[in-house]
Amino acid sequence: MKKILMATAMTALMTASAVSAEEIKIGIELGFTGPIESIAPAMGTAAEMAMKEVTDSGKLLGGSTVTPVRADSTCIDSGAATAAAERLITSDGIKAMVGADCSGVTGATLANVAVPNGIVMISPSATSPALSTAKDDGLFFRTAPSDARQGQVMSDIILGRGIKSVALTYTNNDYGKGLADSFKIAYEKAGGTVTISAAHEDGKADYSAEVGALASAGGDMLVVAGYVDQGGKGIIQAALDAGAFDKFYLPDGMYGQSLIDAVGSALDGSFGDVPGTDSPGAKKFEALAKTAGFDGTSSFAPESYDAAALIMLAMQAAGSSDSSALKAKVMDVANAPGEKIFPGELGKALDILKAGGDIDYVGASAVELIGGGESAGNYREYNIEGGKVVTVKYH
Repeated sequence: MKKILMATAMTALMTASAVSAEEIKIGIELGFTGPIESIAPAMGTAAEMAMKEVTDSGKLLGGSTVTPVRADSTCIDSGAATAAAERLITSDGIKAMVGADCSGVTGATLANVAVPNGIVMISPSATSPALSTAKDDGLFFRTAPSDARQGQVMSDIILGRGIKSVALTYTNNDYGKGLADSFKIAYEKAGGTVTISAAHEDGKADYSAEVGALASAGGDMLVVAGYVDQGGKGIIQAALDAGAFDKFYLPDGMYGQSLIDAVGSALDGSFGDVPGTDSPGAKKFEALAKTAGFDGTSSFAPESYDAAALIMLAMQAAGSSDSSALKAKVMDVANAPGEKIFPGELGKALDILKAGGDIDYVGASAVELIGGGESAGNYREYNIEGGKVVTVKYH
């Protein structure tokens, strides 16, 4: 009789386990078209790599599989981004979202779609300081640091190279203005001079008027807080054509091989920063990315892998794929205490969580979440030399 009861219990347990397995859809909303379209593919592939790793492990929520669903944020069109996010939720049935990417569309998607529908968003690249105080019902997190920190890092790097005056131009949106304001405050507080801070619009064919105003104001170099595939590139080319500036500072939105390829050797001598770390996790991620056929050092690719990983680990910790449950576990799995988890170790992390243990997800970008889901942040300072990006140091 005891054997029969045990067999019945085991059958029931196996049946429950089978029932609990599900296909979990996670949205990936990035600017696959628009001003950062050259870096979005690596970001999307990195997030999908994390999802495949978890699916292949068979260890998430009773053997559930994870299916990525892409949507185009366009980076700049809030209407298109919110419509795309609504489709992800209503038509595709996503449980959570990696994204959005650019700050303006991220804020619009959060307010108009994620909060009303109770969907967790983890952005790998939205950096506007304004998002720190956005009403989010505990649903919004980001693996890229706020530009409140990047502005200080930019100031430190530029003054550290003895450059005491700069002209500043920024793309006319939440990202550009937030970063420009943050940098200007930090730089001037430390003794630097911003000769002009002027917005530029994306999508123009001619930036000679903007460059004329920047050149008239003067400065030892031009800081371009723009987009690598849009107005930022146009400003740089116009400045070079006019002989207005020959050295440029390139923050995260301007980081990309496409800019170097477009401008050529004239960009040598310029420098900038992009989120990055020299942690063991970064090296592990770069190796995994190489095997998967994409560049692991591409802008915001590590942060995209980490955003996807945090969503799935939080699901395991919550025992549910629902955003209403997982949102309370994101901070727990991202931070100490617990066993440190690096890229390629998601299956191990899922085992620990299933057993009731704790993890400290370090990931590809040395993840540490503070405050309301903010990334503490690390930056890589780089030079452009001989048509290539050369790492200088980390901040």
